[in-house]
Amino acid sequence: MLKKKNSYVVAVVGATGAVGQEMMLTLEQRDFPIQSLRLFASERSEGKELDFKGQKIKVERLTDDCFKGIDIALFSAGAERSKIWAPVAAKSGCVVIDNSSQWRMDPEVPLVVPEVNSHDLSWHKGIIANPNCSTIQMVVVLKPIHDVARIKRVVVTTFQSVSGTGMKAMDELMTQTTDILNFREIKTNVYPYQIAFNVLPHIDKFLENGYTKEEMKMVNETKKIMGDDSIRVTATTVRVPVFRCHSESLNIETEKKLTANETRAILAKAKGVIVYDAPDKNIYPMPIIVADKDETYVGRIREDESIENGINMWIVADNLRKGAALNAVQIAEELIK
Repeated sequence: MLKKKNSYVVAVVGATGAVGQEMMLTLEQRDFPIQSLRLFASERSEGKELDFKGQKIKVERLTDDCFKGIDIALFSAGAERSKIWAPVAAKSGCVVIDNSSQWRMDPEVPLVVPEVNSHDLSWHKGIIANPNCSTIQMVVVLKPIHDVARIKRVVVTTFQSVSGTGMKAMDELMTQTTDILNFREIKTNVYPYQIAFNVLPHIDKFLENGYTKEEMKMVNETKKIMGDDSIRVTATTVRVPVFRCHSESLNIETEKKLTANETRAILAKAKGVIVYDAPDKNIYPMPIIVADKDETYVGRIREDESIENGINMWIVADNLRKGAALNAVQIAEELIK
């Protein structure tokens, strides 16, 4: 367990990536009590200098003894690196908060969204998993509704930005858009098809059941975070030509009847949620409004007239912040309380 201190030695693993950069920014903006910051990335980034609080910090490469003396390590370096290095860090006495998919469904590892299940931090054994970005924003909204009316089923369709894939995908969208507008040949590297001016109903690998890994992550992670295997979830995940922020269309079936106004009132009191819902004034969440924000925005709240106890809504969150970096830092904040 983490010893109580006035300040902590913190590491960011995968510091040069989109989420790693956002983790550093979030630590700075939230004034996390840092004694010193260590930055790690792949060998090709070794020696590169990154800015943090007006200082230049050199990027290091990972070694067997590099985690000695580090209190908390925020990992965003992919599942393969996390599989190798997270146990090394934990054995060194460091608490790992891992953003990859590697540990999420491990029964020995808590999967945490602080607004939903911070109590699960009490049984960590050195590694804590940060959920999938699309799952995080959904469960922040589902939990307060579940507490009042008990959710039976969720049907979710996501509209996920390219930053969820990383910087190379953001560059590809920019390049393809520029090439299209200048009548140049379109090249694809990151995605199997052109993403500019297109949508791809395909995130991660396809599985034998016809779903993608991303879709099944939302199904399985939701049950683990909410602590309720009875909640039925079905998902369709879609990549859209947006740089930042994931949007989701949710259809929620509850045991207890909720009106749209009752749902708004529940969510208005929920931590980390902003109700942004006045359709008569064209007020509803959009990526251009939510980018760089910490909260999950909810709008288009209305009753589903096709079933007895159903609610439809539209939610948007910044996938690099609440969907990744912010949630990891919030977990660290809970740990030091």
